[in-house]
Amino acid sequence: MFDVTLLGTGGMMPLPYRYLTSLMLRYGGNGILIDCGEATQCAMRKKSLSPKGIDAILFTHYHADHISGLPGMMLSMANADRTEPVLLAGPKGLEKVVRSLLVIAQGLPFDIRLLDLSGSEEDFDVYGMHVRAFKVNHNVTCYGYSVSIKRAGRFDADEAKRLGIPIRFWNPLQKGSTCKDDDGKVYTPDMVMGEERRGLKVTYTTDTRPTRSIEVNAADSDLFICEGMYGDPEDMHKAREKKHMMFTEAATLADAAKVKELWLTHYSPSLTDPRQYLGLARDIFPGTVAAKDGRTKELNYEEE
Repeated sequence: MFDVTLLGTGGMMPLPYRYLTSLMLRYGGNGILIDCGEATQCAMRKKSLSPKGIDAILFTHYHADHISGLPGMMLSMANADRTEPVLLAGPKGLEKVVRSLLVIAQGLPFDIRLLDLSGSEEDFDVYGMHVRAFKVNHNVTCYGYSVSIKRAGRFDADEAKRLGIPIRFWNPLQKGSTCKDDDGKVYTPDMVMGEERRGLKVTYTTDTRPTRSIEVNAADSDLFICEGMYGDPEDMHKAREKKHMMFTEAATLADAAKVKELWLTHYSPSLTDPRQYLGLARDIFPGTVAAKDGRTKELNYEEE
């Protein structure tokens, strides 16, 4: 239903055994890529993911390890015969950054649409995926993203029959459309649809200190993917100085936000074995995973 692939889990620089942090989300044949550092193309190829299916690329911020793979990715999308427009979104200043990078990737066969983010929170949609961008706390402007799939309420066939709604309108009403019959009578979804049911939600954030905005926007996520730059408690001073996060801080946010599962990512190059400190995080939030490159999960609606 809603496919999640954590392409890489590294921070600062790609390593032979760890690509840079990047996330691919797919729903209904469409895709969102969050961050695109160098080697993201390799990570996608390793998971047999086609760059043609990327409809939007969302950038958390403009440090090189999160955006320097853009020119190559755009060329790969072109070589995969993509012709549909691509949305690029990120903090204010996006156009200048993108135009500079694409000097070496000209003549693309698709349009690029740019969305500058400037508010503390901003919402937009990408082919049925609702995106909320929210500011976090790094040493440059940086955003986290929650991507949600909404789920409509149940269709009440008995009520539709009672109201005399023609059967040809049932399917459009279930999809949220308003219908009008030959006599001009209007039928709206609220006439036959129950309350909206719980959908699906993934929240992704890197390069930040713990903030209230993360807890609020990650609330009730099915999956929370959060940086764990450092695991060793002795590295707390580094996390504070460089505005990154400890394993235990990510776990504390996951617990407060009542998420279902936490994947740690964006590890320091010096952190060779994240599992070494996983127990510290699990003491706070048992559903913590020290994610590895290529970790995948298929999210489905709760059974009723």
